[in-house]
Amino acid sequence: MVKRANAHRLLGIKIAVGTQLAKHGSFKVIIAPASAPPLSLPKCIICCFLALVFAELTTFTPSLHKKTNTLKYSDMATQLLAGKRGVIFGALDDQSIAWAVAEVCASMGAKFTLTNAPVALRFGQLDALGEKLGATIIPCDATSIEELENLFQQSEEILGGKIDFVLHAIGMSLNVRKKKHYTDSNHEWMKKTFDISAMSFHKMCQVLYKGDHMAEWGSIVGLTYIAAQRIFPDYGEMAESKALLESFARSFGYHFGEKKKVRVNTISQSPTMTTAGKGIKGFQEFFGYGDDMSPLGNAPAIDCANYCATLFSDLTRYVTMQNLYHDGGFSNMGMNPKLLEG
Repeated sequence: MVKRANAHRLLGIKIAVGTQLAKHGSFKVIIAPASAPPLSLPKCIICCFLALVFAELTTFTPSLHKKTNTLKYSDMATQLLAGKRGVIFGALDDQSIAWAVAEVCASMGAKFTLTNAPVALRFGQLDALGEKLGATIIPCDATSIEELENLFQQSEEILGGKIDFVLHAIGMSLNVRKKKHYTDSNHEWMKKTFDISAMSFHKMCQVLYKGDHMAEWGSIVGLTYIAAQRIFPDYGEMAESKALLESFARSFGYHFGEKKKVRVNTISQSPTMTTAGKGIKGFQEFFGYGDDMSPLGNAPAIDCANYCATLFSDLTRYVTMQNLYHDGGFSNMGMNPKLLEG
């Protein structure tokens, strides 16, 4: 309560903003006693405004999942992506990183459309996700310019404006799927791998660029893997696909930045237990190796989704043309003694 000294000024009002995040993430506004030096009315109004802003920024209480020690999207009450419109490629089932990204973005206030290839829609579970999140599903073969143009045109109409963020989470290798050794690759299959896993990113960006579908300061993110820089024999030509995708992101990052201040980045994610990942020979053993090598362990899909959300937000407006490692430290390790134990 404010004590009035007379009718024309407020005496002794000072607002101190303090946060107590250690226990509950709670917010307190403290009003100093009336004996404190007086503030002018305009200053009082400014202080009150700042207090309300800080209160809004500290209204969520993060907590860690007891088993995985990871921040859950349901704990993120903040509307970091409120008012933003997006398109998310590649969600197949609840093990997909793109699926987790969709859930996180919805919880943070974003609206978006979901898309995948028609063949993937037939055996996936995307309908359930779309119904759960109230998102429209638009089938699209990402290797087709015509279908990409239709996707983004429809998305703008459905969402009511230009697109603020796009996630590219697409990858498939016929040689890997059919367990062909790298030194005995079928090159027609390899071309198909490049088209699906890397060229689709360029086609997607080109359609967005030429069609002027992106909003200013928008964000485009592609998922990649450290095999683009290191040798992982069983990853096959997906390694070259990821290297090509990362190069496309840097190149389009320049052109998009110059045209509309749109950022283009890639996230190099830890081995993740997705449906696609499990199809790689020896994946279970490799997953364990990555987990032991990384000081923080493999980054779960939900944490990758949270990271994607920060790149879609206005908090990272000057991050572009980067390949960002989200791998628990794996990318900077030489040897972890844990691998020599037992």
